[in-house]
Amino acid sequence: MDYISHYTSPLGPITLSSDGEALTGLWFDGQKYFGATLPEHWAEKDCPVLQETFCWLDLYFQGRDPGFTPPLAPRGSEYRQKVWKALLEIPYGQTVTYARLARLIPTSPRAVAGAVGHNPISLLIPCHRVIGTGGALTGYAGGLDKKRALLRLEGAL
Repeated sequence: MDYISHYTSPLGPITLSSDGEALTGLWFDGQKYFGATLPEHWAEKDCPVLQETFCWLDLYFQGRDPGFTPPLAPRGSEYRQKVWKALLEIPYGQTVTYARLARLIPTSPRAVAGAVGHNPISLLIPCHRVIGTGGALTGYAGGLDKKRALLRLEGAL
């Protein structure tokens, strides 16, 4: 059984999901691919990992590097898992281009962009830290206004 809960952020409402052991989803409400990895049946209920994630979000939105990551269990293909693991290596307050990320995988920037765009655990798996060549802010399922605000919050803009 999956569980969901809600968090009110300075950038708008966020919905979180968990399998009871790890975080499986975190989406800005209404974003592209919202809830795409949620099963058909779920319950609205808090659990320890969601509470831990709320603490992470509180620290993050205070402009601080939380310094820890709750247990994560994103759902997706082996390829997407590989890309999401690479995203976890991007330090707080720093960015990387799609092209650089593609060289690390190795794959094409377009393939990386597709996996980045389908990241089911926004913020904690920091897809907002991936930018276009020359520093262009491109592609963010939550919207470019949120991407810009997140990068400013981290001091990356």
